[in-house]
Amino acid sequence: VQLQASGGGLVQAGDSLRLSCAASGRTFGTSFMGWFRQAPGKEREFVAGIVWTDGTTYNTDSVKGRFSISRDNAKNTAYLQMNRLKPEDTAVYFCAALRGAWYRTRHYDADLYDYWGQGTLVTVSS
Repeated sequence: VQLQASGGGLVQAGDSLRLSCAASGRTFGTSFMGWFRQAPGKEREFVAGIVWTDGTTYNTDSVKGRFSISRDNAKNTAYLQMNRLKPEDTAVYFCAALRGAWYRTRHYDADLYDYWGQGTLVTVSS
């Protein structure tokens, strides 16, 4: 499975961005797509995730009400819509895919993900 993340850029505080993550290859069996981010000097953290089959979503508290995740199964693509961006949202954003049912209890655990995209940089200026 290959994941291609795109959509990052430089924006001002309060602006919006939409990230995309296109999956290709043998995607059958991947059950969950997650977005993580890593700011300079910080650990990678879970941002949001979505179940491919039923669209159930998970979000970390710091982005609730601002970020939303969606997917287009026909295109094997997941999206992260980011609104009201803040300088503290500045980070490299990674998409990752998970096989199996680990997402139900451990969707925040980066070590459990099987496939990772290359990351896309989001910079939010104040």
